[in-house]
Amino acid sequence: MEVLFRTEGHVAYITLNRPDAMNALDPESWKELHESFRKVKADPEIRVAVLTGAGDRAFCTGSDLKKTMPPKTSFASNYFEEENLLAPMEMWKPIVCAINGYAIGGGLEMALACDIRIASDNATFGLSEVKVGSLPGLGGTQRLIRAIPKAVAMRMMLTGDRINAEEAHRLGLISDVVPAEKLMDTAKAIAEKIAANAPLSVKAAKQAVVIGSDLPLKQASALEYLLWGILRDSEDRIEGRKAFAEKRPPAYKGR
Repeated sequence: MEVLFRTEGHVAYITLNRPDAMNALDPESWKELHESFRKVKADPEIRVAVLTGAGDRAFCTGSDLKKTMPPKTSFASNYFEEENLLAPMEMWKPIVCAINGYAIGGGLEMALACDIRIASDNATFGLSEVKVGSLPGLGGTQRLIRAIPKAVAMRMMLTGDRINAEEAHRLGLISDVVPAEKLMDTAKAIAEKIAANAPLSVKAAKQAVVIGSDLPLKQASALEYLLWGILRDSEDRIEGRKAFAEKRPPAYKGR
């Protein structure tokens, strides 16, 4: 298997498993990755996913350039039939990205599509597509300028220059930098903390941020209030208050 999938409690772990190829993705591994995220989205028992790469050299260096030459069919015929390669990651369940080494090209774009990014202290980040006659076409040009200052993002995209984990943390591209040997323990702790919260509340918070970020403040605040109202009479919200009063852990069921 080029993409490993397992669950532990309410957390799914997805591991890119091509360490000899710096976890670059060929057509088969892209297919397996899509299947993994569809499992996450469809399984009500899964509340959060952790995405990482096998080995200690690279999280992912994007598509495998040796195996992803342009298709024989025209782009126009594909555009209206195929979904974006990262489309299966679009869900209201949170995704934590544990970046172990290089996150280059499509690897960084994949990380940018996640909600929380943590990295080992040997991680390196870059969008180097201009160096091979291409463009970050999986949301990289749009997500990077929303994640870090525009001038820095433009320099990275136009030069192909890379930044290290310390700089990525300073810029706010990642939330945490940890020693490599502590990366997965840290990711697991974050994921389990999220999974212990009310599932509908977590989804609503993500939706409020993702959709609200593209709205004017007044409309975004109206969306926030609407989502609060949707949660108001949920079983989980009532359970949260009962558990607090009874001084016990809540037993959330996502309804």
